This record gives sequence, C-alpha cells and structure tokens, in this order.
Amino acid sequence: MSERDLAVQRLVIPQILETNAYHVQNAKGYIKLDAMENPFIWPPEMKAEWADIAANTDVNRYPDPEASGVKSLLKQALPIPEAASVVLGNGSDELIQLLAMLVGKPGAKIYSPMPSFVMYRAIASSLGLDFISSPLNDDFSLNIDATLNVIANEQPELLFIAWPNNPTGQLYPVDDLIAIIECAEGLVVIDEAYMPFASDTFLHRVMSYPNVLVMGTLSKVGLAGLRLGFLAGPSEWCDQINKIRLPYNIGVLTQAAAEFALSHFDVLKAQTVEIKKQREMLAEQLAKYPGFEVYPSQANFILVRSNGKGAQEVFDSLKQHNILIKTLHGTHPLLDNCLRITVSSEQENKMLLDALSRIFC
Repeated sequence: MSERDLAVQRLVIPQILETNAYHVQNAKGYIKLDAMENPFIWPPEMKAEWADIAANTDVNRYPDPEASGVKSLLKQALPIPEAASVVLGNGSDELIQLLAMLVGKPGAKIYSPMPSFVMYRAIASSLGLDFISSPLNDDFSLNIDATLNVIANEQPELLFIAWPNNPTGQLYPVDDLIAIIECAEGLVVIDEAYMPFASDTFLHRVMSYPNVLVMGTLSKVGLAGLRLGFLAGPSEWCDQINKIRLPYNIGVLTQAAAEFALSHFDVLKAQTVEIKKQREMLAEQLAKYPGFEVYPSQANFILVRSNGKGAQEVFDSLKQHNILIKTLHGTHPLLDNCLRITVSSEQENKMLLDALSRIFC
C-alpha cells in the first residue's frame, strides 16, 4: 500500500471508505430508458426564446441567494399553499443531505420502507447516521402494520416516504401516510419526485401537520439537466434548513432556465400527459411477453419482473439492441429479477417493444 493509500485509510471516515460511489451507466449511443427522464425536447420557438434569455444572462455576478423568482413561479405552477415556505436544492439529493444534516445528532435514525430511493440510505451512511427500514409487501404495497411498528419502537428523527415510490411506482393510500405522520415524532418528508405523473399530491395538505415537508423536483418534467429540487412546508422547518444550505447553491443560469420553463409550464404539462398515455399503452404491451409480471405505476417508469428469462439476460440482450434500462436484480430481496423501464416517446417505446419481440421470439 502506497503512502497516499495509507493517508487515505487514516484520514477518511470509515463509513465512506466502506461505501461505493453511486454508479451511472454510460449511455452514449443508447436509447436511454434507465433514468426516468422526459424524452421530449422544447419546441423550436421555445428554444429560440431561451437562447436569447441565456445570451443576456449575466454570469459574472452571483445569483439571487433566495432564487425568489423561481419560488414564485413554482407556487403558480404547483399546488403549493401560499402560506408554505420553499427551499431549493441542487436536485433533491442535496435536500436529502441537508435534511439528514439538520437532524444528524449522535444516535439519530433515518427511516424509509424498502425498497425505495437508494439515496436515503446512502446519505445516511455517509453522515454516520443509522438507517432503519421495514420491508414492503411482496406486491410492493406498503406494509402499514410493519411500518407503524418500526416507527413506534424506534421513533426515527427523519422519515422519507417516496410517493409514488421509486423503483416500484406505487402510490400508497393517503390514510396510510396520515397514520405514519400521526405515529411519528420525527420529521416526515413526503418525496414526490414523480408527482407530475401521479393521481394525487400531498402538497395541499402540507400545512396541516407540524412535522411534514413535501419534497419535489423539476427533473422528471423535462428539466433533469438543471438539477433543481424543492422542499415546501412550514417556515419553522425551512428557516432551519436555510441555515445550513450553502449560499448561492442555485446558479444564475439554472434560475433563469427554471423561471423560463415554469413560465411555459403548459408545454411541460402537455408532455407529462403524453407520457402518462404512453405509460398505459406500454404496460399493456409489456404484459404480453412471456414471464413478464408488470406492476401498476403512477410514475414515469414501469417495474417488471422477468419470471422467464432472468433480468440480467433481458438487460444484456437489450443493450445489444442499443437500449439501456435499469436492472434491479440483487439490490433488494423483493426486487429479484426486476427491471425498471422508463416510459418514453411512442417511437422509443416501439423500438423497445420491437427489441423485446426479437429477444423473446
């Protein structure tokens, strides 16, 4: 071991030494159905208008530290209560980290039912916090009895409920969310990353409880490259988060692009309507392949269990057809032989189905 390796081993905290970096697949040259991105680009007239705005945006000055324009337009585009405060982050990942830091006193616990978004556990581990969970039911519905039992016994400081859940697409019953909130003494964060594709949102309820925040992102509606997430809820919580949020975390160009996109939110909403339409068509077609068990989804992806050909075999075969999806096999016992497929445009969905037809012929 070199001197440099020895220094790293001596100075880096153990939980980071024992952790692997988050892996992102190389997607160059592939039809990208692995990351829940909106496949649609802006119309030419929007692109031209944005190019003019970008050209006249001064990047020699620091951005508005509060991103006031973005927050105002978010409240116009989404059902965020007027009385709610908003905190913006560099994607929801930064907000998860800030929330964990906020409550991260020695012995603090973070909870989420599993399987769910991997960054809850990853960020807890990187900060030296205990991560606790309870398993979902075999059909990926919420096991509310197990959930409430863990919360009552452990009383974690921070709870994340992904709604709809990633990677399963389930939208748990509202009554179950309320039961969790009423049982928990800690801060409950309803993660609505996939809100645009779901039949319900908790945003209009967020001010009704003392220990609830709703988290969202603009990534799934076509702005993944901006990395812009938000938290909405009572000012008592948001004021404390702002104390540890780094200044100027939302850059000038990100703010300008977000304001522009939110002022054209009707275009983005029309794209989400098309994606939801494609989701139903794609789910119906996927269910026709032998051994495919398709789970209901209220997100912009579909979870499939491949009971015939193994998940890895299907994944590898699709890569040979230049199509990239996400294999979840091995990430959690409940996800044995599961694949997550992003819902895309009609053209790309057809290319996926054609490739699967050749694989299963």
